[in-house]
Amino acid sequence: MIGGRIMAMLGVAMLAMPAQAQSQMPAPVTADAGAPAYVVTFIETSAASATNARNILRELAAASRNGQGNAGFVALAETGRPGRFATLEAWRNKAALEAHETAAKSYENRLRPLLVAPPDRRPSVALDLGPADAAAGGSLFVLTHVDVVPPKKDEAIALLKALVPASRKEPGAERFDVLQQISRPNHSFIVEVWRDDASRDVHVAAAATRQFRAELLPLQGSLYDERLYRPIP
Repeated sequence: MIGGRIMAMLGVAMLAMPAQAQSQMPAPVTADAGAPAYVVTFIETSAASATNARNILRELAAASRNGQGNAGFVALAETGRPGRFATLEAWRNKAALEAHETAAKSYENRLRPLLVAPPDRRPSVALDLGPADAAAGGSLFVLTHVDVVPPKKDEAIALLKALVPASRKEPGAERFDVLQQISRPNHSFIVEVWRDDASRDVHVAAAATRQFRAELLPLQGSLYDERLYRPIP
């Protein structure tokens, strides 16, 4: 009986959520067509297909870096999770990104039979980027998806921007950037590149990082999704 009441209450709450969420959802970011364009994409295949997927993503990354208007493209394999990958793209403008999307169709078609879910592609704008010539050849990449409840978007952005300066100064930090998803501005991505695992471990325990995590927690709409990757050579 108690279980039935709880399920009924959850059902009512879930029915009420979409309208409430829609009323609170911030408007999509207006991206200038001439501004740089960024995309974070998460890709998942079966473990048995991981080697084939890795090879296709390696080819895609090499071809994309030679594409007109490309400002960076890296393919990543998640540590300890065969079959889970990500790509990071940077393009000089929206037109260059759109031209690339057409050119990349052949690689996407080759990947499609290996996938366990469609690629999760997140076009983004820059919230805080380091110098363009900063090193990015580290052995460890960290992508963190930060999701906060819509009314707390601006508070979360302030916390993210406050975390950046101290993090970039840490030994072994090669890049530390923050992107904002265009379609859902309350979603952001922290993009970290570290020289090695030890450098990243020091960052995790740093006072500024712990303060950031403590202050962000009450704003979060979902779990703090931090994933570690190695670049696909």
